[in-house]
Amino acid sequence: MDIRNVAIIAHVDHGKTTLVDGLLKQSNTFRSNEAYMNQELILDSNDQERERGITILAKNIAVHYKDVKINIIDTPGHSDFSGEVERTLNMAYGAILLVDAQEGPMPQTKFVLKKALDMKLKVIVLINKIDKKDAHIAKTISKVENLFLELAHDDNQLHFPVLYAIGREGKAWDKLPEDMSAPATLEPIFEAILKYIPEVEKDDSGKFQMQVSSLDWDSYKGKYIIGKIIRGTIKTGEEVALLKPTGEIIKSKIEKIFVSAGLKREEVAEGTSGDIVAITGITEADIGDTITDPSHPEPLGSIAIGEPTLDISIGPNTSPFMGQEGKLLTGREILKRIEKELQTNVAMKFKVSEGGQYILSGRGELHLCVFLETLSREGFEIEIGKPKVITKLVDGKILEPIEEYQVDVPADYVEAVKSEFAKRMGVLVTQEAGMGDHIRLIFEVPTKEVLGLRSVLLTLSKGTAVANSSLLRYDVPFGESRKIRKGVLLASEAGKVSAYGINAAQERGPMIVVPGDAVYAGMVVGMNVRDNDLEVNVCRTKHLTNMRSKGEDGIILNAPVKMSLEQYFGFIEDDELLEITPKNIRVRKKILDPVKRSRAARS
Repeated sequence: MDIRNVAIIAHVDHGKTTLVDGLLKQSNTFRSNEAYMNQELILDSNDQERERGITILAKNIAVHYKDVKINIIDTPGHSDFSGEVERTLNMAYGAILLVDAQEGPMPQTKFVLKKALDMKLKVIVLINKIDKKDAHIAKTISKVENLFLELAHDDNQLHFPVLYAIGREGKAWDKLPEDMSAPATLEPIFEAILKYIPEVEKDDSGKFQMQVSSLDWDSYKGKYIIGKIIRGTIKTGEEVALLKPTGEIIKSKIEKIFVSAGLKREEVAEGTSGDIVAITGITEADIGDTITDPSHPEPLGSIAIGEPTLDISIGPNTSPFMGQEGKLLTGREILKRIEKELQTNVAMKFKVSEGGQYILSGRGELHLCVFLETLSREGFEIEIGKPKVITKLVDGKILEPIEEYQVDVPADYVEAVKSEFAKRMGVLVTQEAGMGDHIRLIFEVPTKEVLGLRSVLLTLSKGTAVANSSLLRYDVPFGESRKIRKGVLLASEAGKVSAYGINAAQERGPMIVVPGDAVYAGMVVGMNVRDNDLEVNVCRTKHLTNMRSKGEDGIILNAPVKMSLEQYFGFIEDDELLEITPKNIRVRKKILDPVKRSRAARS
C-alpha cells in the first residue's frame, strides 16, 4: 500500500486541530453514527489542551484516501512546545503549513517552516479562515512568499502550492473561490497530499533501522516506542539492538507492533519501511535512540532538540497548610513523577543542585506551567521558587536568551505597549500596519523580562492585544533588570479572611484574597501601592457593641485580582515561594516569621 507521512504545522490557533478533525470525518474514518462525528477538537483529548485551546502533545493518526494510507501528524503551535515539533517532523516527508488569512505569518509560523525546510520536507501552504471579515489573503500570501525567500535553502523550495480553506466548515479549494458559501469539501487537500507529498521511501529488503521520535505509556502495555521505519521490516518477537548515543548497545526483543488506524492503534504482525509504528518491549529506549537489526547495528544521527530557557526550583509544600488539600506530599513522590515526565517530555530537563534542591528546566513559562498544573491535578502539593533564565558562558561572556516578541494591537494602545516594553529593556525592531485597524509591533526583549507580560498587555489594551513570542538568540545582557513589581501585603496572622479585614486593608492596594479564604502569617494577600512589604490583618472582625452608627455596615469591597499560574510566574520575587495544590495557588514569603525575615533582609 502507498503511504504518505505529512505533518500539520502552524502558529498557535491558526486551525491545525480543527483541520485534522475535518480530515478524519471526511475520510470516512468514523461511522456516521459515531460520537466523534459531532465532536470538535477530537485530537485535543488532554484536559489542559481543551481548556487552554492549544495543542500540547504531538499526535499521529492515519486515514485512507483512494487506497493510500495517509499518516497525519498534528503538532503544537505554541513555541514553548517546539520540542514536540522538532522530533515529530523526523517522521514526515512533507508538511501542510497553515496560515491564518487575517493574522498572516506569526513567530511560530517562521519557526515551524524553518524546521520543515531544514529537513527538506515538501511544503503545501494552506491559507485558512479566508472567510474572516478582516482577511487579507493577497497580503498574507505575499508575506508567506517573503518567509520562504528568507528561509529556503535552494530554488526548488521557493515553488510551493497554495490552497485555501475554511477549516471549521470543512471546506477547501485549490483556487480562491468566488462564492465561499457554496458547497465544498476537503478533497482538494487530500488530492494535494497525493500530488505533492512524496511517497514514503520503501526499502523492505534492507536491514531493519528505526529512530525513536516519540514515546508513550499506558498502564496496560507499558512503554511505547514510536517512530518511522527507515529501512527493512520488523516482526513481533524479533530480536533487535537498541543503540544509545553513547555507543552502548542493548539487546532487546519486540513484544507487540502497532500502526495508526484512525485515532486508534491497531496491532499488526509486521511493520514495513516508511510507516510509523509503535513498538512495545523496549523499556530502555529514549528519544533519539536507534533500533536496528542486531547483525547490522548502524546508528542514525541524533535528533536536535532546542535547549531550555527557564529554571525553577521545585519541592514539596512546606507551608502551614501542608497536607490539607493534596495526597502526594513528599520529595520522593515528586522526584518519581518528574523522572516519568522526562521519559516523554524531551524539552524538559532536571538536575539536583549542590544544595540538594530539585531544579526543573523548560522551554518557557507555559511549558513549565502545563506540567505544574498536571501535578496539581494529580494530587501533588508543591512549592516553586522564582523562575530564573538559563544563561550560557561563551568566550568568557555571559549570554542570556532573547525573545522576539510580536504584538498586534489597535493604534490607540501602541504608546502604552511601547512604554511597557521600555520598562522591560525591550527594543522596538519593526512597526508596521497590521490586519484591520491593528498595528504590528516587533520587539527584542530578554526572556527574563517577559514573564507574566502577556496578561499585562491584555490589561493595557483592554483585552485587544494579540501577543506572541519565540526564542531568537542568546546575547549579552541588554542591561540591569529593574524591579517592576512593588511591595506586597502580607497576612499578619492565620485565620479566615473577613470582609471587615479586607475593607481596612484594600486602601493599601489591590487584594488577591476574598472573604472566607484561609490564610497564614507570611502569606501574600494583596499588592502594596508602595515599594515596601506591609503586614495587614485581613482576618480581623468588627467588635460587637450595642451601639450602631449610620453606614458603618455598608462595606464595599473592590474586585480582587485573579491571576493564572503563568501570571504568578511573573509576580513572585526571590524571597517568595509559589504554593501549588489541587485546590489553590498561594504566594508566601520563604521566611514566614516577620522577625526572622527582617533579620535575614538586613544580613
